[in-house]
Amino acid sequence: MTDSLQQKMAPSESVASSKQRIWAIVGASSGNLVEWFDFYVYSFFSLYFAHVFFPSGDTTTQLLQTAGVFAAGFLMRPIGGWLFGYIADRHGRKNSMLISVCMMCLGSLVIACLPGYGEIGVAAPVILLLARMFQGLSVGGEYGTSATYMSEVAQEGRKGFYASFQYVTLIGGQLLAVLTVVVLQQILSDEELRSWGWRIPFFLGAVLAVVALWLRRSLNETSEKKNREHRDAGSIVGLLRNHSRAFLMVLGFTAGGSLSFYTFTTYMQKYLVNTAGMDARSASGLMTGALLVFMLIQPIVGALSDKIGRRSSMMIFGAGAAICTVPILMLLQNVQSSFAAFALIMLALIITSFYTAISGILKAEMFPPEVRALGVGLSYAVANAIFGGSAEYVALLLKKEGIETSFFWYVSAMGALAFLVSLMLHRKGKGISL
Repeated sequence: MTDSLQQKMAPSESVASSKQRIWAIVGASSGNLVEWFDFYVYSFFSLYFAHVFFPSGDTTTQLLQTAGVFAAGFLMRPIGGWLFGYIADRHGRKNSMLISVCMMCLGSLVIACLPGYGEIGVAAPVILLLARMFQGLSVGGEYGTSATYMSEVAQEGRKGFYASFQYVTLIGGQLLAVLTVVVLQQILSDEELRSWGWRIPFFLGAVLAVVALWLRRSLNETSEKKNREHRDAGSIVGLLRNHSRAFLMVLGFTAGGSLSFYTFTTYMQKYLVNTAGMDARSASGLMTGALLVFMLIQPIVGALSDKIGRRSSMMIFGAGAAICTVPILMLLQNVQSSFAAFALIMLALIITSFYTAISGILKAEMFPPEVRALGVGLSYAVANAIFGGSAEYVALLLKKEGIETSFFWYVSAMGALAFLVSLMLHRKGKGISL
């Protein structure tokens, strides 16, 4: 952290500097809300625009084609983690965050204004794919840079609390996307949504990105010039040569954490409908309520980590996921009551919170400033793309093969891996145990 920022953010900070710190957290985390809103809006509204860009074939084929474009965005995340990690470590955290949110804004505008297959032919799906890849780059870079910035601007002793707002806004973006779906379904007919209404959320995403850009322009830079000029700054070679153990550890507990997160958030609604036999509308309402509570408890668990340490928090997550995942998913298979389903899902999400609330700060504390954004962003993006992004596909594939319970054990095993990796953390909760 720069000397000027340290002076502004000293432990005996004034009310004015305290407000400045909060403003910095809001500005840094605002991009997460925008980026994840845009990313999930594509998934939620694909039902309404699939025919516009992929007119041939039946509805299932069209949805598979749009899902393929969605998956391409996930595959771009590791590249985004590397690119924006390099920019943040070499040219500053602020510059990286400004560029990432501008890229997401541009991607949303392109999709919102993009003519369909009937107007420009095969160029329509090609441009759609390029726009999603562009957004995938942006999302891949956003996590590492914002996590790094928030860890550096947060007050010592309350870093877990402040850093937890990264997932508050991440979940908030997902909730906002769901809310947008619900509102537009109420005010527009199905025909209007399929004709032009699906473009509205992408325009909204672009507007939100402009707001985030405005918030971020006033942020202070947290990286020091000497660290930006370090020979290893933003270097993958320097990262893997000197910090390979930390990199592999982050891969380990991110694999377990992201798989658990996507299982009990993104995939859970489909699981409730396809496996538990719940009505789609009831499942949507239940998951909206669960996500809202999940979002609100992040700061509580983050503050708790400041008391008990990151290592203890990760051990609680790893042990909880390893022990409770299989029984929770098996009980949900035959659940009859919505209240019982909500309670089971909340139990899983509370366990997952011990990972999500400290995810960013834990990873940031494992790398030195000159490779911090790269170390956090690249390791997260790789593990998230492989394990988090594939969660739904793996779950549905195993269900199709008649061995759905294998997925339960897979999630549980990755939780066990996260627990084992957490044992290697320093007992005081920062960095690696020597």
